[in-house]
Amino acid sequence: MAKGGSLSMAPEVARDKASFMLQAKSLGFPVSNTSKRSFFMAQIMLRVFAAVFTLAAICVMATSSQSISLFGFTVKAHYSYSSAMRFLLVSDAVVCGFSVVSVIFVYHLNRSGSNLNNGYLFLHDMVIMVLAISGCAAATAVGYISRYGEEKMGWMAVCNHVGKFCNQMMISMVLSYLAFFSYFALAVMSSNKAMYQEGE
Repeated sequence: MAKGGSLSMAPEVARDKASFMLQAKSLGFPVSNTSKRSFFMAQIMLRVFAAVFTLAAICVMATSSQSISLFGFTVKAHYSYSSAMRFLLVSDAVVCGFSVVSVIFVYHLNRSGSNLNNGYLFLHDMVIMVLAISGCAAATAVGYISRYGEEKMGWMAVCNHVGKFCNQMMISMVLSYLAFFSYFALAVMSSNKAMYQEGE
C-alpha cells in the first residue's frame, strides 16, 4: 500500500515542480540566473587565481639565487642553469598571459549574453592545463634529483649545499601546481556544464 502511494505521489511532485517553474517564468523571475552567475564568477576567480599563482611563481623563481664556497671555489645556483627550470618559467609566463586574456574574453562573453561554455574556451583551457602540468612535471623531476640525488646514476644531491635556492624552487613549483589545479577545476566545471546542458 505504501509503495503504491509513493508511486502516485511522484507525478504530483513533478507537476508541482513544473507548474512552479512555469509560474516563475511567467512572472519574469530569472530561474537559471543564479547558476549562470555562479558559473561566471567561478570562471573568473579560477582564471585570476591561475594568473596570480603563476605570476608569484615567476617572481620567486626569477629572484632565486645562492652562492656558496666549495673546496675553495665559488659555486652559484640559479634557475637559468637548468633547462627544466627555464621551461617552467616560460610555461608559467604563457599560462599567466593567457589567463589574463581569458578573463577579459569570459567577461565579454558574459556581457554579450553568449554561452560561457564555449568550445574554443574549453580547448584553450585544456591546452593551457597540459602546458602547465608539462612545466611542473619537468621541474619536479629535476627538483627531486637535486634534493635526493640518484646513486645508481651517480648523480649527487645538491640541495644540502644550496638549501635556500632549493626551497625557493620548491615554493615556485607549488605555486605552479596551484595554477594547474585551477585549470583542472575549470576543465571539470566546463565538462559538467556541457553534460548538464545535453541532458536538458
